[in-house]
Amino acid sequence: MSVLLYLHGFNGSPQSKKAIQTQQWLALNAPEIRFLCPSLPPFAIATLKMLQSIVEDHLSEPVFVVGSSMGGFFATCLIEQYNLRGVLINPAVSPARGLDQWLGENANYVTGEKWVFEKNHVEEFRQIDPSHLSHLENYLVLLQTGDEVLDCRDAQARYTGAKIILEQGGDHGFIDYDQHLAVIHQFLISDSTIN
Repeated sequence: MSVLLYLHGFNGSPQSKKAIQTQQWLALNAPEIRFLCPSLPPFAIATLKMLQSIVEDHLSEPVFVVGSSMGGFFATCLIEQYNLRGVLINPAVSPARGLDQWLGENANYVTGEKWVFEKNHVEEFRQIDPSHLSHLENYLVLLQTGDEVLDCRDAQARYTGAKIILEQGGDHGFIDYDQHLAVIHQFLISDSTIN
């Protein structure tokens, strides 16, 4: 079996709409792919260590990664470290630049769990940000120009040379994401052997 690791956005949860849509689509159309969607903490080093452990536990089988927003940033870290194939949806680019607004106490959007974000946590994102991308052929990047949180031009510049689908309008949540799941699946499996 192969594994699809879905990475939700910052301060989100595995109950995100796109995570659930991905899981349901795979169950119906690609049951040979195991779906994993861990709950990601808001701290960069802790998240990356957790994800590295998950990937390393499954290196005997194909591992694919799909990441939305901040999940796209972590997906990039994994794609570069492990030479994985992945899909990014409105990904965060060098996110340390915009995280000061989170300093102080916060609550998870879904669970309500409280957490505190400090300056050193912003610095963690800067530390793990890949300085350059070596595996551009491994990326499919889905962008919508109407993203109200992130400027899609940042991702266009960052992932120049990768396969990019740019749609006019839309929003940060990526309107009609579920209509792209067949294309996402085809991209992920196009260069791998599914057991």
